[in-house]
Amino acid sequence: MGQALWRLPPRQQQQIQEELADRLADQGGGRRREQGRDGGPQRRTPQYCYGPDIYHLLRTRRGGKEQHGFIDLEMLPPELGITILSYLNATDLCLAGCVWQDLGNDEYLWQGLCKSTWGHCSIYNRRLPAGFSYRRLYLQLDEGSLTFSANPKEGISYFMSKGILVDHPTELAKFIFYTRRLNWKMLRIYLDERRDVLDELVTLHNFSNQFLPNALRDFFRHIHAPEERGEYLETLITKFSHRFCTCNPGLVRELGLSPDAVYVLCYSLILLSIDLTSPHVKNKMSKREFIRNTRRAAHNVSDDFVGHLYDNIYLIGHVAA
Repeated sequence: MGQALWRLPPRQQQQIQEELADRLADQGGGRRREQGRDGGPQRRTPQYCYGPDIYHLLRTRRGGKEQHGFIDLEMLPPELGITILSYLNATDLCLAGCVWQDLGNDEYLWQGLCKSTWGHCSIYNRRLPAGFSYRRLYLQLDEGSLTFSANPKEGISYFMSKGILVDHPTELAKFIFYTRRLNWKMLRIYLDERRDVLDELVTLHNFSNQFLPNALRDFFRHIHAPEERGEYLETLITKFSHRFCTCNPGLVRELGLSPDAVYVLCYSLILLSIDLTSPHVKNKMSKREFIRNTRRAAHNVSDDFVGHLYDNIYLIGHVAA
């Protein structure tokens, strides 16, 4: 019933909640109904609520009895239970499984937790053997992620040894792109060594109809920029520039952009971000200075477009923070 109520329209939810409240009032037994001014039973004013009343729902499931302490997770709708458990790590989930034993043995729950944290694994696309356990897979994925945080090569080797990943650049790139539990510093080291995986990872980004600074932020959210300038940063910006032009052919024709021009603009945005956000820089670059300096390197770009770039950095902040 909890799952059904969770998906009903607001008006039907309200009707069900009122019926639940009336049922709870009828189960009061010895309680006397409140009297109105005319001596008759006071009419209950309906309470309008536009969301599922979990409290009334749980009381109805328990037979109208009050229960102090934490809510029993098994009484919640499945969607809400998965959302709550997704914030726990492997150790806490094992402890939770001892308390909620039914949930601890629910393979659909562990499958949802695996795919919500590690969005792509090669093992997801295989025919799973009999007796396969998503709970065991979750513990292996968590162990591999911790190993990756200490040594990237050993972490990837662990995933391959367990049959979770296939040693192919595309599969590794998808795993990195859809995973949110990999240490970004170690990931930066790994991608610097595995340029084939980096190439595939760049192609997974879709920068269509994105403003250049926002696209650059999205890029550096998945592929973190190095702390210092060097060959690796130049490689990242070069790959981003080609990918951005590929995703926006109409914009390239309209503004006369090219991968080289986007490369120059990206470097200008990074330098401007440092200038405007660094507390050590006292004399901040003005909009006029930014337009003049950028136009010297990118002649085909209009002043208005460069001015919009400056406004974006000034209002939103660093592109590689």
